[in-house]
Amino acid sequence: MACILPGFEGLTAPDWVRRRIAEGLAGVVLYHRNVRDREQLAQLTAQLRSENPQLLIAIDEEGGDVTRLDIAQGSRWPGGLALGAVDDTSVTQAVAQQIGAELANVGVNWNLAPVADVNTAASNPVIGTRAFGADPDLVSRHTAAFVTGLQSRTVAACAKHFPGHGNTLTDSHLELPRIHQDRVAFEADALPPFRAAIAAGTASIMTAHIVVDAYGDLPATVNPAVLTGLLRQELGYDGVVITDSLEMQAVYGRYGVVETAERAIAAGADALCVGVANGDSRTGRIRAALTDAVIGRRLPEQRLHEAAQRVARLAAWATAQAPGPVEPAIGLAAARRAITATGTVRLTRPAAVIELSPPTSEVVGEIGWGIGQLLARQIPATRVLRLTEDEVPPTILTSADHQPVLVVRDAHRHPWITATLSQLLPAHPDAVLIEMGAPHAPAHHHYIATNGASRVSAAAAVELLLGTAVDPA
Repeated sequence: MACILPGFEGLTAPDWVRRRIAEGLAGVVLYHRNVRDREQLAQLTAQLRSENPQLLIAIDEEGGDVTRLDIAQGSRWPGGLALGAVDDTSVTQAVAQQIGAELANVGVNWNLAPVADVNTAASNPVIGTRAFGADPDLVSRHTAAFVTGLQSRTVAACAKHFPGHGNTLTDSHLELPRIHQDRVAFEADALPPFRAAIAAGTASIMTAHIVVDAYGDLPATVNPAVLTGLLRQELGYDGVVITDSLEMQAVYGRYGVVETAERAIAAGADALCVGVANGDSRTGRIRAALTDAVIGRRLPEQRLHEAAQRVARLAAWATAQAPGPVEPAIGLAAARRAITATGTVRLTRPAAVIELSPPTSEVVGEIGWGIGQLLARQIPATRVLRLTEDEVPPTILTSADHQPVLVVRDAHRHPWITATLSQLLPAHPDAVLIEMGAPHAPAHHHYIATNGASRVSAAAAVELLLGTAVDPA
């Protein structure tokens, strides 16, 4: 039980979760569905800790595209790519410290961040703007800075996704990615940020549900050559290794949750992020499977003890959290520095905002906010139209008294977006194009790149449109 971290539905702790905590459950992982606002989240974590004061409560709060605290409004902190674009490690450390303070204030003591992947595949569908960039040295120094800032608030950091998810073209939530690089090339690209995270004292590292051919045919999460041979023995890491969610199809489709859990512990993982579905019964089945594996000598008992002891050490350290004041201005200042603009981006009349919205990955969740919403708060005459691929008509007309503002996310990955832009931009030469994903040529001559999506990134873009400061709150 000391190795299992389930999720659950709802804004309060179900009876089964409280019972499992009393039985020795290591902790829980919180998702969008568990968070309404900060006050409710603080009440939830207090309720959970009433069963065990040293409970580990984990969450994905990366900043930028991936937020649990601010899914409805967008994060108040820029994400990895924006911080990499600023390329000032003191800024990255300050932002991470602020995220740590926010989490400590609401009782969360384990943040499943930062993303240490080097996003070498420009069309990567699941990493993208979550990474600090595509250069191993840049990603390394910002990974270390994020770990240092976050853990200064005694909130555990988690460098992910080991051994490196950046050179993949498929989403491990949906299928099993495979990397074909030879070992020398892969390790030169992917490992430097994890070495930097280890040197910075990262409390945990998360596994990737990917196959790297250089280490055999097993997904890294269940591959002893990766977790024991590479991470433990070669890199010398002795902190907690946690799996990515075992509900993801990359491993679920091959082994199912229970078998993956057993294989992961045997391979060298310590903590199991098991997902949300059927939490009580799944927790019980995993516990039984690990017990049976020890009895049947498929899993050395010492390996299970070692895993539980590492998790217990982390829980003891993370109990002494350091809550503190939160300064949102730090996030907006960083987002302003991350923005690039070319051409004339100042509006000359009210805007007609057309947001071309591609599907988001499961880890990002549904996005209900954007440039249009924020701009309309400043200029009530703003028109806002959000369109998906199926909703885009052959032509989109805007009236002469409104200036088109076209907002996209990762336009280079979506042919329907590039096709729509090729129709609209020539017809509207004064249109402003705003890329809130990864910037990618060719860019329109009136162009803003935010280097990722967050509330503060949107506010910084709107400031350029209006020529005045904007409160993102």
